[in-house]
Amino acid sequence: MNTQGGSGVLQLERIGSVVVLRLNRPGAMNALSRELRQALIAAFRSLQEDAAVTAAILTGNGRAFCAGLDLKELASDGIASVKLGSSEDMMGAILDFDRPIIGAINGVATTGGFELALMCDVLLASPEARFADTHARVGVIPGWRLSQLLSRIIGINRARELHFTGNFLSAEQAERWGLVNRVVPAGELLPMALSLARDMQSCDQPTLRAYKRLVNQGYEMSLGDALTLELTTNSLSTANATSELIGQRVAGVQARGRTQTSK
Repeated sequence: MNTQGGSGVLQLERIGSVVVLRLNRPGAMNALSRELRQALIAAFRSLQEDAAVTAAILTGNGRAFCAGLDLKELASDGIASVKLGSSEDMMGAILDFDRPIIGAINGVATTGGFELALMCDVLLASPEARFADTHARVGVIPGWRLSQLLSRIIGINRARELHFTGNFLSAEQAERWGLVNRVVPAGELLPMALSLARDMQSCDQPTLRAYKRLVNQGYEMSLGDALTLELTTNSLSTANATSELIGQRVAGVQARGRTQTSK
């Protein structure tokens, strides 16, 4: 069943257990105004409390995914109005959501919009998608992890090129560099995101949530510490797993494999 909610700067559509969030300031290239940031905070906090939601898809209306912070608003309010690390921190609300977030990057994602894309767990892009980091051009140091996360994804020299030039990265190059998982035609972007979300929905949900937490926490550790974390998490996950339960899940995996092979 499809249900729609939200209005104004952020539109929400519920498709089964998946929620699609659409940034809806197309005339401003979906720039992150205070109102839009607050709407994202409220939406993700609400989704976190909704146990029936298994995944979220984040995309934009119009020709942009997100052009970053609203520069006109910042010119009057100042950069300090973006309260990083507080209860009004958009990134904190998004990263606290413990289910998969699929970014369907429909157009340009620049600076804060680039950072918003990297808050997602999986990135799909249309051929119209482009990425750019213009922090150095506007005279602001990133505060939503871009300076540290991008180099870990695409390599430090490639990241330096983007950070230090502000040049655009095409969707095709982003795929080659491993920034996005795949590039699909614009008309297939949302269907592909929904297909991936349904694949994720078919997994054991408590395990999937623990897996997301393990991957994200381990990514920020040394390899040795991350391996220790994996062993600890493994022990916790297997403590109550009976042989009968594991057998049922293995049978389900095998049945799914036969179905996929026959397609």
